[in-house]
Amino acid sequence: MSNKTHRLFPAILIMLVALFMTACGAATPAASPAASTAASASPAASAATASPAATTSAATAEATTPAETATSGTTSGQDATPAVVAAANAFLATLSDTERESVLFDWTDTEQKQRWSNLPEGLYERAGLMWGDLSEEQQNAWLAIMQVTLSEEGYNRVIAEWNADEVLATESTGGGGGPGGGQLLFGKQYYYVALIGTPSETEPWQWQWGGHHVTVNATVAGSNIALTPSFIGCQPCEYTDASGTTIRPLGDIEDEAFALVSSLDATQQQAAVLGNSSIDLVLGPGQEGKTIQSEGLAASQMTAEQQAALLQLIGHYTGLVNDEDAAARNDEIQSTLAETYFAWYGPTTEGSAAYFRITGPTIVIEYAPQGGGGNGTGLGGAATNLHIHGVYRDPSNEYGAKYTQ
Repeated sequence: MSNKTHRLFPAILIMLVALFMTACGAATPAASPAASTAASASPAASAATASPAATTSAATAEATTPAETATSGTTSGQDATPAVVAAANAFLATLSDTERESVLFDWTDTEQKQRWSNLPEGLYERAGLMWGDLSEEQQNAWLAIMQVTLSEEGYNRVIAEWNADEVLATESTGGGGGPGGGQLLFGKQYYYVALIGTPSETEPWQWQWGGHHVTVNATVAGSNIALTPSFIGCQPCEYTDASGTTIRPLGDIEDEAFALVSSLDATQQQAAVLGNSSIDLVLGPGQEGKTIQSEGLAASQMTAEQQAALLQLIGHYTGLVNDEDAAARNDEIQSTLAETYFAWYGPTTEGSAAYFRITGPTIVIEYAPQGGGGNGTGLGGAATNLHIHGVYRDPSNEYGAKYTQ
């Protein structure tokens, strides 16, 4: 694969972005179940230990660096692209020539676009720059890209998932190793960042950030930003932060999914519930170009209240991106709601390990419990909602295809 070099923005832009990041304080979340403040960006930061303390349904933790405070970089209705491009160029300005060569890839590099997995370091080879090799300045500059691309809820969610991997690094009861007997490596430092194409307000490009259990692929094409496909999972899916608060990165999603299936009458459940046990992802990493036939209960067979609950559940995925792009995405989903299906595999008792899938002309969401031991930090065993694999896809717009072809 060939990497591209890049002409850096003037130093004055770097200073302005740095001032912006310094000025950002930790935001107080709104009433949204997934709103929260973010946790420390330092790879060496001590992770909290799991505890059955009072539970919050999303990411709440301490913000210790300016760039990791939970604030969205754009206001509702405002095009996020200029801010994303400025942040990307500010990040590039912090890198050496060698680092830029490692992080930049050609827009035509399909292999790199698709180089993501839920597997940990030691089982999967990523490319780009590893988080643990970046300076604090470089880490903060990258987090600024994520902040202006994502919504506050979306940013907080992926940071909470990321922090969970730091907990896993300290508490994992799993064993095994990578190819050739290599060690399985967990933790925030083993995430990778990459830029595919040249950051531009007019030409398409992609930023990529991910590692074990969470990956965001953000394709920027003019005023449009697409986050499909992305991997939205966690292990463990419940842990305690430094303040003693129990964090559930996907807690609101789990709770709302169970509320929806419980609201179905017997006839509706017969259509929606397709198996007594949870199943694994169908369109997980490496399944590009494949499709899945819709099955389960059609939204057209739901009451208005159930349809609203379904849209709210979908909104936790479409709402990962900034407000402007999320609004366009939600309009798209709403326009084909009658063709959207909800399927369930597993018990319907709240707290059980159950898989659900939402499919429609422009959306695939999968939520799949995995084995993880008693507290979700082990490997193997019975499926548990403390270890979740999940994907968010758009079969009509993978890697921003409809904006770039």
